[in-house]
Amino acid sequence: MRILHVITTLDTGGAERLMVDLLPLLNKKGDKVELLLFNGVMTPFRHEIEKRGVIVHELANIDSDIKRTEVYNPLNILRLRRFIGGYDIIHTHNTACQLYVPIARLLSRSHVKLITTEHNTTNRRRSIKLLHPLDKWMYRQYARVICIGDSTRDNLEAYLGEECRTQVIYNGVDTSRFVRPIKDVSAQEEFVITMIAGYRPQKDHKTLIKSLIHLPSNYRLQLVGDGECEPQLRELCKDLGLEDRVIFMGVRMDVPDVMEMSDIIVLSSHWEGLSLSSIEGMASGRPFVASDVDGLRDVVGGAGVLFPQGDDKALASNIQYLCEHPDEYHRIAEACQRRAMEFDISVMADAYHQLYHSL
Repeated sequence: MRILHVITTLDTGGAERLMVDLLPLLNKKGDKVELLLFNGVMTPFRHEIEKRGVIVHELANIDSDIKRTEVYNPLNILRLRRFIGGYDIIHTHNTACQLYVPIARLLSRSHVKLITTEHNTTNRRRSIKLLHPLDKWMYRQYARVICIGDSTRDNLEAYLGEECRTQVIYNGVDTSRFVRPIKDVSAQEEFVITMIAGYRPQKDHKTLIKSLIHLPSNYRLQLVGDGECEPQLRELCKDLGLEDRVIFMGVRMDVPDVMEMSDIIVLSSHWEGLSLSSIEGMASGRPFVASDVDGLRDVVGGAGVLFPQGDDKALASNIQYLCEHPDEYHRIAEACQRRAMEFDISVMADAYHQLYHSL
């Protein structure tokens, strides 16, 4: 069976990391799985997935400074037509791919089966009423809409006003890469907080940065990632006098090692689907603290620590309590590791493989 996954880029992000880890596993199950990028610029993730033997195609190698607008270029619909034939299943990710692939299939008069993965519980498109009819048409073109969590499915069906061909398959992580021994912080004098997420509007880095105001000066923050919000975040650090306590680490390919050097892992967000970085963080042997929002609540609740979204004082209080109470620190970290094991990527790969063959 020939399967083509389609995604906009292999920049830093959860869906992009998923391609790197999942597609090689699917190939090992005997299928021929390839990847198509709207923007084929070389990134660390693209280098890694090609090194693992996955064939990568591209619509265009677009300069990284303009890629965010170019992926929505309508000409991509015409470029897609040459990829429609020759595959048994085309599996899309991200909005531009979700919309353009069905249109290209219609123009090509192809009967290839389409699958898509819904990676978030919500998005900004859903607040634009004019796009609602288009979205309803788009989702109807898919033989299956994979939702990465129950909240993702419920919110999608509520938005569409109807049931669609959904199936919940939880995202997975290669947990073996991230598991480390739980730290003993009983004699520690300095503490490192780490958040690993793109600097995008979906993520709430600002609340985490503000939480440092309420923490003693021996607490430092590391931000791993990149994105369009970086200038505003740096300006916020400057305005709050936190430049010496916040480190912008950029994109890192040694995330497990970065987590090992950390004491607390945080994901502050406005909304999520099923965050891969939350599973990675919980596997790391460090307490995981996250915003109490759909997607994160489903994964973290009952294991890690949830704080009210946007409440920097509550976030600071939770962080300081864990670091100053070693027994609670150890208990939460241990519970997080147990929860992370439920989301190992091998379980996800089996579910995807079974779905492809059932269609």
